[in-house]
Amino acid sequence: MAAPKPQPTAKTGSAKSSGAKPPALEPKVENRRAHFEFEFLEQLEAGIVLTGTEVKSIRVGGANLAQSFARVRDGEIWLLGMHIAPYRQGSFSNHEPTRPRKLLVARKDINRLADLVGTKGLTLLPVRMYFKRGIVKISLALARGKKLWDKRRSLKERDAQRDMARDVRGR
Repeated sequence: MAAPKPQPTAKTGSAKSSGAKPPALEPKVENRRAHFEFEFLEQLEAGIVLTGTEVKSIRVGGANLAQSFARVRDGEIWLLGMHIAPYRQGSFSNHEPTRPRKLLVARKDINRLADLVGTKGLTLLPVRMYFKRGIVKISLALARGKKLWDKRRSLKERDAQRDMARDVRGR
């Protein structure tokens, strides 16, 4: 006589059967320095044109957004300065690490962003890169550079938040 099958529990059952939410958008790469250097006015999600070895390299954590920025050229948005390390198992088909990469954004958004960037002295920065249903997405921010006193105020606010959290935990 065969042993009875164990019933699936919340731990061993599938995500669909237990009614759990799908996993959150897991940021693979973040530009944390941009939060300190710039004030974000609005954010926009964009797709990016990549090769196969670039996607594989991003999955293993080989991308860096630290020195990257976006520019509008000929009615298209291009991401410049982003470094994606060559994929170790990629042979002759490996990619160039810092090549310009095209971003996929709606035409009306490109026109609006081009006007804002050109007239008001704003810039487009990639804030984070993540996978959404298996596709690489970039979160772009329309940003204005902070002055020194803005940075000091940000540090002061962060320190105050940390002190309040420490006091709450202590009680």
